Amino acid sequence: MKSICVFLGANMGSNPIYAETIKQLGAELAKRQITCVYGGSNTGLMKVLADSVLAEGGKVIGITVKNLHDKEIFHNGLSELHVTETMHQRKAMMAERAEGFITFAGGLGTLEEFFEVYTWKKLGFHNKPCALLDVNNYFAPMLAMLAHSEAEGFVLPTDKNLLIRSDNVDELLAKMFAHNKART
Repeated sequence: MKSICVFLGANMGSNPIYAETIKQLGAELAKRQITCVYGGSNTGLMKVLADSVLAEGGKVIGITVKNLHDKEIFHNGLSELHVTETMHQRKAMMAERAEGFITFAGGLGTLEEFFEVYTWKKLGFHNKPCALLDVNNYFAPMLAMLAHSEAEGFVLPTDKNLLIRSDNVDELLAKMFAHNKART
């Protein structure tokens, strides 16, 4: 994989473990020469990710939407920054430029982005790895809801096999690379 899209919060969260882990992910992406694709913000965990990749000499592509300019400050130190007219264009460009997806702690936008690429994978629109960097059991309630949906007959038992999950950066990337190797 030469590029990974990371979905994560434009806020810092209440636990310092989120910033610590995202710094580690950013450094690891740079070390492995994996281009980081993300939402282009210069706030919260998004800023920490971009800055940590750049500090290690890595490449960061930010993709944002014009309408967010008043809500988020765009990062002006990126390798590339693309500003789209709509969220649909933004997400399509992020998906095109990424060979895999990592979802980290974040809010509604992060969850929406995750569910979109996860759904696309289930429907066969792509076969790129979809991973949860599940630090501090952040995604446990969401995974419990998916298990409940499965028990109620709305999610197939095989759907959970489409996700890669770990709380460890190195292990998560290893699983993603193994997925890529298996699909080629």
